[in-house]
Amino acid sequence: MDLSIIIVNYKTHDLTLACIKSVFSSATAYTYEIILIDNASNDGIIKSVNEQFPQVVCIANKNNVGFSRANNQGIRKSKGRYVLLLNSDTVVQQDTLDTMLRFMDENPIVGASGCKIVLPDGSLDKACKRGFPTPSASFYYAFGFSKLFPKVPRFNQYQLGYLDPDEEYGIDSLVGAFMLIRREAIDQVGMLDEEFFMYGEDIDWCYRIKQAGWVNYYYPRTQIIHYKGASSRRKPYKIIYEFHRAMILFHNKHYRQKYSWLTNAAVYIGVGLKFGLSLARNKLKPTR
Repeated sequence: MDLSIIIVNYKTHDLTLACIKSVFSSATAYTYEIILIDNASNDGIIKSVNEQFPQVVCIANKNNVGFSRANNQGIRKSKGRYVLLLNSDTVVQQDTLDTMLRFMDENPIVGASGCKIVLPDGSLDKACKRGFPTPSASFYYAFGFSKLFPKVPRFNQYQLGYLDPDEEYGIDSLVGAFMLIRREAIDQVGMLDEEFFMYGEDIDWCYRIKQAGWVNYYYPRTQIIHYKGASSRRKPYKIIYEFHRAMILFHNKHYRQKYSWLTNAAVYIGVGLKFGLSLARNKLKPTR
């Protein structure tokens, strides 16, 4: 088996079916399997997939165990030389799998790779190529310096806005919406850290992969569509909480010991302020 594709569903029934359909429409000679994990959605996805795509391996969780843990369930069942984390709200192009797998086969130093990811309106999903969220990178991003000076590297350490999205290069971090990982890299660094419930696990994984000597690579010779954040509806409190909790988890795990107590305090205060502002903005958003 060349590739194991892991898809986690949480109440995205129709998008998940469209995602799976796009995979099966791929033009590739590589062999692959799809493993679907449903996080207690109660949306009928397992029944629909069994009826429409009986070759898909399905895991039905009785509770929402989070993105990291669900993906790890799929990885444990997987058989491929490569593992692809693929969001349920994405659509791959016909050439996506073939292009990315050929790239990985031709570049054995690459531990993880990602393609170009675009939103439904054709704009770039900026999360597909990122730097690590160091205290300085996070500060410039959170307080708008990256938007004010989009082409200045110092102020764009996180989203790398100064780099051409149509060029390829090694980067710090990819995004879990489409992350292709070499089996040997997983064997070396381990699976996703389940302390991260639904954010930050992809950056943490990329950090560990890079620390182990592998290259993380952005390869925009193919692309996928990511149907994320299309609505302005209010987000559940847990989503906002987990997003900001992931920032603290990552900082404590990888940076706290490297910086002074003053820098650490500034990080905690900054995340706290951002959390409060996010809650306030969310409350003001329309409910539909």
